Amino acid sequence: MPVPLSVVIITFNEEANIARCLQALGELADDVLVVDSFSTDSTVEICRQHGARVIQHSFAGYVEQKNYATSQARFDHVLQLDADEVLTDELRQAIRAAQADWRHAAYSLARLTNYCGHWVRHGGWYPDRKLRLYDRRLGRWTGLLLHEKFEVNPGLTTAPLAGHALHFSYHSVAQHVTQLNKFTSITAQELALRGKTEVNVFHLLLKPLWKFVHGYVLRLGFLDGFAGLCIAGISAWGVFLKFAKLKTRTERAEA
Repeated sequence: MPVPLSVVIITFNEEANIARCLQALGELADDVLVVDSFSTDSTVEICRQHGARVIQHSFAGYVEQKNYATSQARFDHVLQLDADEVLTDELRQAIRAAQADWRHAAYSLARLTNYCGHWVRHGGWYPDRKLRLYDRRLGRWTGLLLHEKFEVNPGLTTAPLAGHALHFSYHSVAQHVTQLNKFTSITAQELALRGKTEVNVFHLLLKPLWKFVHGYVLRLGFLDGFAGLCIAGISAWGVFLKFAKLKTRTERAEA
């Protein structure tokens, strides 16, 4: 018998994305749970219209929120999705196959990202594999403030799934820049918590330059045209912002 599956999604003001995500599940899930951080738009209403179970829970960080959501699933085998992700037919079939013959602690899925209407296949943004299908008894979400990941217990195995999760990331360059500003502030805070406070010319000039060259040239980002150029340029700017914010944060703390 296939193992029963809970699909878990955390949300905050995702009315533009959540219906598409839920519709793509088809008949895959035995339980669909949305843990919402008190959205002020129609996210919760849309989720309930699509038959999802909704729990309101204050956001305390990505790691904490995902661990909480996982703990509230009805079944031990969990597929965690973001609201802006959509399963393809091939990925749904791969998940069903894993349910029918579960052999690993967790399975990874490949994300294919849509950036301003363009599917990005270069620049380090593809295949962007994430462990998202897992037995919650055999691992947990880890990390500090950002870059959370599901980590399986030592000695256990993972395996890749065929197919894609279509990731509808940024609809405009402005949205990307706004999100970058938010995330670089969080990343600077995370670096400070880890005790990494030294910032010099290497961090502010050479690391951003390397980020651009690595993504745009070495990882063939130029093959994605204007989208690839935007991603490489904004990513390099993000490295500068991260360290500039860390430097000003450190200087304020020492003053």
